[in-house]
Amino acid sequence: MTSARGLSPGLIAALGFVAAVGPFATDMYLASFTDIASDLGVDAAAVQLTLTSFLVGVASGQLVLGPWSDRVGRRPVLIAGGVVFAVSSIAIVFAPTIAVFVILRFVQGFSGSAGMVLARTVAVDLSPKETAVRALSLIVVVVGVAPLIAPPIGGLLSEAVGWRGVMASLAVVAVAMLAVSLWVVPESLAPEHRHSGGMGATFRSFRSLLADRGFPLYTGAFALTFGAIMAYVSASPFVGQVVLGMSPAMYSISFAVAASGVILSNLVNARIAVRFGPRRMLVVGLGFTTGAAALLLGLTLAGALTVVGFVTCAFFLTLGLGFTMSNSSALGLARADRARGAGSAIMGTSQFVVGAIASPLVGLAGEDTAVPMAVVIAVMMALSLLLGLLALRMTRRGRR
Repeated sequence: MTSARGLSPGLIAALGFVAAVGPFATDMYLASFTDIASDLGVDAAAVQLTLTSFLVGVASGQLVLGPWSDRVGRRPVLIAGGVVFAVSSIAIVFAPTIAVFVILRFVQGFSGSAGMVLARTVAVDLSPKETAVRALSLIVVVVGVAPLIAPPIGGLLSEAVGWRGVMASLAVVAVAMLAVSLWVVPESLAPEHRHSGGMGATFRSFRSLLADRGFPLYTGAFALTFGAIMAYVSASPFVGQVVLGMSPAMYSISFAVAASGVILSNLVNARIAVRFGPRRMLVVGLGFTTGAAALLLGLTLAGALTVVGFVTCAFFLTLGLGFTMSNSSALGLARADRARGAGSAIMGTSQFVVGAIASPLVGLAGEDTAVPMAVVIAVMMALSLLLGLLALRMTRRGRR
């Protein structure tokens, strides 16, 4: 498929679907955590390691595949990653032990990262700089559908056909993503714009981006916000079902309600961010996420956390996530104009490294308390707020 000149609504939807590998591969099996632990004879911490392994794979995969796409083009990397992701997703269905499960999840994350890093990159490649935030927001709207439909589907499948049936459904989604990559997503990087300097050019791109005044700060705010969300995602099955007494189906529905905030915020952001500017909208997002984190911590420490309070805090956390991640990524990638694949890789890798750190931390005190989750979320959002405001100050108009 040849290079495209712009983003059509269909292509935006396709890029969103390809980028949704992360939510699908995490959210569809969350309600099955307890069943996996029972079936494979392991504890909760071992099951949470499958999520950590996936996130480590995604982080390292983006760091390799993003810069590779700057050299060979977006499409070959996207298709190769899609093939391996589909094969590993099928293999997980037959995983005999938790060790095999963990290894396959790493492979799944590494290969699936191609869709996540390149969806952003293709969108920015094909968008005028001033409207890139709109394209990124619309893609996140499509991505945001995954947290809404994956948990209820996963919860119902878990009760009907068990966790292996859930993973088989994820394999079907993986094959569909590969088909979309093959038939819909175009090559967006013209041959004359590709790098030919090998790994040396890649390292120079990384060094230049990390030395930039604002890129590392926007990346930090972006990654820490995602880390706070992953703390919620990783702990919510146990907090919802063990601490608050939800059934798997009820938990899945409540998770979808909470996750709807990210769709709402990105629909609003796509409509008004160009008018008000991504800088102002980033402040709005940081306000929502930090406020939600503070409220969740207060309710948890006071012993007053209820199902309604938990879902409400999670909704406003994801509402702020949409504003924060879309605008911080647009502002950061605008400073990576000549190395968007590398820039997207650094942002994506940082995002999932922080997520991989956050996920096991929330389980350190066992599965019958929400305190570790609330503390991790609050700390990460405080740091995200600090870095985001510092980035805005360091890159205000007239300063590079």
